[in-house]
Amino acid sequence: MKMAILADIHGNLPALEAVLADVDREGCDAICVLGDVAGYYPMLNECVELLQERHCAHVIGNHDYYLLTGQGCPRSQAATRCLALQAKTLKGSTRTWLADSRLVETDGREIMMVHGTPEDPLEGYARSLTASWVEALPVKRLFCGHTHVQFLYQRDDRVFCNPGSVGQPRDGIPGAPFAIWDGERVELRRSSYDLESIVQSMKAAGFEDYYYTNLISGTRLGGGIDSIEISEP
Repeated sequence: MKMAILADIHGNLPALEAVLADVDREGCDAICVLGDVAGYYPMLNECVELLQERHCAHVIGNHDYYLLTGQGCPRSQAATRCLALQAKTLKGSTRTWLADSRLVETDGREIMMVHGTPEDPLEGYARSLTASWVEALPVKRLFCGHTHVQFLYQRDDRVFCNPGSVGQPRDGIPGAPFAIWDGERVELRRSSYDLESIVQSMKAAGFEDYYYTNLISGTRLGGGIDSIEISEP
């Protein structure tokens, strides 16, 4: 079975549509979403409708949780402002789909899908790691999101992969990254898409360019590049 693994879509419908088109061209049989369909960009309902049509497996992300609970993002007023917009337009079917997300998706031994880390599924950042941490994982293959950085560590049958953020990459490479797993090996992909519809939708919602010009450079809001490192041992 060939599986596409997506993370951190963040309401960016044009990016998701581009990824799904490439997923179809790759002949993938299944899709798993590693959380944070919500947050940042206004097309959350449309994104969820597409994922529902594909019967995607999905785990919950921190932004999904913030939206469902109404608590806002504790680290970012900018993110909370975006969530407030989504809360006003949130459909009941979208809420139900997000609420049905698992905290962790795992078969117990071979593979684990989580938004953050196994230790902290919602908020954990897997950034500065060691090879020994990967080797000590309770599963052979760990897929996680949250950092918005596409990354792959693959040694023998051990895999640590962040497919990157479909909706808002922060590794300095624009586009919409994702990963494909064929049951043995993982390959990283990145789709191109037209940013203009996101720009126009954010302008129409009253958001200044701080919220979307970063998509052109593949960076955080306001600029800045993040990274993931795995050191020895």
